[in-house]
Amino acid sequence: MSYPNWVFSMFAFIGFVISVIPLPWHLEAWNTGTCLFMIWTGLACLNQFINSIIWNGNAINWAPVWCDISSRFMIGSAVAIPCASLCINRRLYYIATANAVIITKAEKRRAIMVDLAIGVGIPVLEMVVQYIDQGHRFDIYEDIGCYFFTLNTWVAYVLVVTWPLVIGCVSAVYCVLSIRAFMKRRSQFKELLSANSNLNSNRYFRLMCLAGTEIACTVPLSCWSLYLNIHAEHIIPYDGWTVVHSDFSEVDQYPSIIWHLNPTLATALETTRWFVVMCAIIFFAYFGFADEARKNYRAAIGSVAKRVGLSTGGSFGSTLWSSTG
Repeated sequence: MSYPNWVFSMFAFIGFVISVIPLPWHLEAWNTGTCLFMIWTGLACLNQFINSIIWNGNAINWAPVWCDISSRFMIGSAVAIPCASLCINRRLYYIATANAVIITKAEKRRAIMVDLAIGVGIPVLEMVVQYIDQGHRFDIYEDIGCYFFTLNTWVAYVLVVTWPLVIGCVSAVYCVLSIRAFMKRRSQFKELLSANSNLNSNRYFRLMCLAGTEIACTVPLSCWSLYLNIHAEHIIPYDGWTVVHSDFSEVDQYPSIIWHLNPTLATALETTRWFVVMCAIIFFAYFGFADEARKNYRAAIGSVAKRVGLSTGGSFGSTLWSSTG
């Protein structure tokens, strides 16, 4: 690495914090896709942060149970973030193409259930089916930590490798259709948004930008991952469940000096762990400074100030602090 490992640890923790800061008011608004994006991204950053701390400068199998959980979660989160983006794009599309202004409670409840099926159900299913082609328990890379292992067979492409690309492409179709519908119905747009009390035009466009940015990253990275798997490694035949899991308890451990000798592997590992941090930063860039965010920051600062005996005056960012006792 051309940087100390603590740099990534710092950014991963920051990514976790800035992902969960806006979560409370988005939960109140029942923005399912946005909440799923924050939860999966925040937990992915926290997972990478813990791994980078425990395995900083070593590749010892300190916590095998944690690695089982951590590596399994990595499989799910790689699909979950594109799934959350898909949920956002679906919602924006249905808002842009709605024929009725009034949305019933039953329709809202059904929309939430569909979002949960996509944003939670698909990642959990991915965690389960990856076991079919899981050659051994997990790997440990110095400085990076636990990492799942999938044999490079045709089964892996069906069950694991291509899922983010397929979901990203479906999400991109919804995004294009949303933009097309919006351009056709601009005069009705404010009326359509009025049916969604928790969504205004600014938030709509921020959601569209967030989902579009995620698509712009997911699709190229998924194509690049496919290229690396196909050309950098030899695809082996799938010899059946018994052969694949014959030495399942094996745990491969790689010191930093070893895995850095393979530039393709090193680039893939670094890209994987930095991707979730970038997702957190991009989300906060779109929503961390929005009107509702600044409103909640002011409320939080006022609450803390009242508890410690301080009073605030003026606007957020130019506050004059004075002691009251």
